[in-house]
Amino acid sequence: MQGPSRRNLLAAATGAAAAVVISEPKPAAAKDAPKPIFDVPVTWIPIVGEKEVFPVRRIYCIGRNYAAHALERGSDPTREPPFFFQKPTDAIQNVVPGQVADHPYPSLTKNYHHEVELIAALKSGGTNIAPEKALDHVYGYALGLDMTRRDLQNEMAGEKKPWEIGKSFDHAAVIGPIHPVAKVGHLTKGAISLAVNGTVRQNSDLSKMIWSVAEQIAKLSEAFELKAGDIIYSGTPENVGPVVKGDVLLAKLEGLPDVSIKIV
Repeated sequence: MQGPSRRNLLAAATGAAAAVVISEPKPAAAKDAPKPIFDVPVTWIPIVGEKEVFPVRRIYCIGRNYAAHALERGSDPTREPPFFFQKPTDAIQNVVPGQVADHPYPSLTKNYHHEVELIAALKSGGTNIAPEKALDHVYGYALGLDMTRRDLQNEMAGEKKPWEIGKSFDHAAVIGPIHPVAKVGHLTKGAISLAVNGTVRQNSDLSKMIWSVAEQIAKLSEAFELKAGDIIYSGTPENVGPVVKGDVLLAKLEGLPDVSIKIV
């Protein structure tokens, strides 16, 4: 009886080697990787005309960015440099254009205010961004409302304490879908307004912003490393005011669809 041929021996050896590679255990690092004890939902905003959505990393807001609003809040717009605050990411309330979304009246306040604003959504970022390069980082724009518990904000400001409690709460960041720059361009001018129950309260133009979106991005990047997924509420015009349960708010911005909520 003849023994195994050289070809058969080589084939057997190759098969054995392959089996060793296939059965090799996974690296310990992958096996022992940390696993979250629960899932935290990702906050996102719809993008007009796209199946993909915009994931939100941080929400920045600029304060007193229209001269008339700065004056009504007791500030001097000719002297004050831009300042910013943040809202929690999960404060986002997405609103579908053409629909009136229910918006819950929040706890702790008896003086709940509307603030209509243009919002810039970033696709990239960095630090110390030059103003002339800042708009290169903008993915698109949206229309929204920076809802505010004004009595709590004023109380904290009067005591020289942080006033996040007036700005940072559930549903405080109302927003419509994002419109890519490729479709709408950069919004530097255009009528912006807010009506309550059909009566216009806020009525201005984006061109009246003290600090442009490009300047806001540049200033923010001096203090923070901006990244893709950051959004910036760019400030509200004058005549902010209170709303109560049952009120219907209609926000308008030239070039974008309306955003509407009902206080419930």
